[in-house]
Amino acid sequence: MFPCTTVNSSLRILFLTQEDFLAGSTYSVFFLARGLSQRGHKVYVAARKDSLLNRLCDEAGLRFFSFEPKSRFDLRSMRQIRKWVSSTDIDIINSQSSKDRYLSVFSRWIFNLPVKVVHTRRQLSMSIGGPLQNLVYVNGTHKIIAVGNGVKQSLKKGGVPDHHVKVIYNGTPESKYQNISIEKINQLKAKFDIKEDDLVIGCISRRKQQEQLLQSLNYLNRPAKVILVGIEQDDQLKSIIQEYTIPHQVYFEGHVPSEQALNYILLFRIYVLCSVTEGLSQSLLEAMYLKVPVIATNASGNNDLIDDGVNGLLFENNDVKQLAKKIERLERDEVLRMAFTEQAHRKVLNQFTIEATLGHYERFFYDLKQEEGISPYRPFSWPQSLKGTTQSG
Repeated sequence: MFPCTTVNSSLRILFLTQEDFLAGSTYSVFFLARGLSQRGHKVYVAARKDSLLNRLCDEAGLRFFSFEPKSRFDLRSMRQIRKWVSSTDIDIINSQSSKDRYLSVFSRWIFNLPVKVVHTRRQLSMSIGGPLQNLVYVNGTHKIIAVGNGVKQSLKKGGVPDHHVKVIYNGTPESKYQNISIEKINQLKAKFDIKEDDLVIGCISRRKQQEQLLQSLNYLNRPAKVILVGIEQDDQLKSIIQEYTIPHQVYFEGHVPSEQALNYILLFRIYVLCSVTEGLSQSLLEAMYLKVPVIATNASGNNDLIDDGVNGLLFENNDVKQLAKKIERLERDEVLRMAFTEQAHRKVLNQFTIEATLGHYERFFYDLKQEEGISPYRPFSWPQSLKGTTQSG
């Protein structure tokens, strides 16, 4: 049970998400919903039936609504939102993904819902921009939450005002690490025939430029074992491996349940993340918590977690020779690895616990609920520059 904050009254919060294929994001939403519920708030989660999030909510006893919109203009889904808001007296709708962001705004506009609408962005904003999208994402919301400073900067580049974005970092719960199994770790060591002196490099992620890691192996001076959890081998990755002159071994583990994936992290001598779109990587956070040395691209949310040369190393995107040098530096310097991992672990405990995340969300939601000067309903009106056009957003 998470520690409770003394509050005057409970909040009523509806979390919306129609996506469920990003396990890191799914667990982030779940930890947030569960934690706020355990702090005494009325929390409702609306997501796809039979999804991972559905299962997690059922196991935790959280209130769950089936939510499967066909599009961002699905009137049936808007009516569902109106029904949930009316029947449960919702204070705040927190939307997590593309379709439900639009639907939360449209349902509020069309049905004059007396709620505060908040969007959460968990990855770099690649599509926001232009008057139509900003009409929805800025005029239609009371605030946007960014899970890292990189996400906030991408929103600002898209035209979202600085004051409209609130940064609240993702957190990691200590309870998650109770699932680690020494027996499972030993089984995995046997499976990959891992010896004490092996250079084992790993990553747990869906497809996010893992080719850079594989290309960097061409510039190492010793064989490595690379374990990639979350992806299958494709033609691009296969062609890279076929060009090796040093006998590196690469293993593709495909999808692994999140509760089992943590066991893999403890196999790695070095954890490498090559993504440039992360808002705040849960797997990178997990590696840092578990005291595994980390290297990541100098981009996005990786900069929020890694202080280059202090608790890990950063490399420039697409510079695979530089990545190889960073790997070799960590590989040969045990003292440096230990210093980095201690600093990384301390940073997670100081800044990225789930308790810190819950506290920031709770205070933010309370302040938003009590904020004056924001009407619960902003009537829809086309920007002057768009009147008479048929442009779509």
